[in-house]
Amino acid sequence: MNDTGVAAGPASGCRTSHTHRLRRLAGTGFIAVLAAMVATTLAAALAHGVGVDFEVPDGGETIPLPGFAVVTGFFSVVGIVIAVALLRWSDHPARRFVWTAVSLTAISLVPPLLSGANTGTTTALLGLHLVPATVMIPTLARGLCSRTD
Repeated sequence: MNDTGVAAGPASGCRTSHTHRLRRLAGTGFIAVLAAMVATTLAAALAHGVGVDFEVPDGGETIPLPGFAVVTGFFSVVGIVIAVALLRWSDHPARRFVWTAVSLTAISLVPPLLSGANTGTTTALLGLHLVPATVMIPTLARGLCSRTD
């Protein structure tokens, strides 16, 4: 008997299912990244439209609107990487992701408070940190949910 086929068993089924979950999480995550980038940039444009100057005292530079999209995109992709790692190596990825993401979001609120910017800019920056968090965290947490979470 020549048995050169792939054995169908729990290991192969889990691998396929796991790979499918990773791909689905990454795909959903990247769509959420685009949504977070658009939402954050629109919120920044709205804040700018009502008079927020986004001037940071160090060097007197003004944060440009495209800068919000770039930074949001970068850190949202970091969130996807964290989610994928937790899906791969954690028994409770959704719970650990939410805890990690909320903690990192809270830490991200410190720099605007220390920037020395005026009250309007500081308040807007704090809000703009929360916009992508409200898009990314629930989206990725749903993608991580499993029967054990």
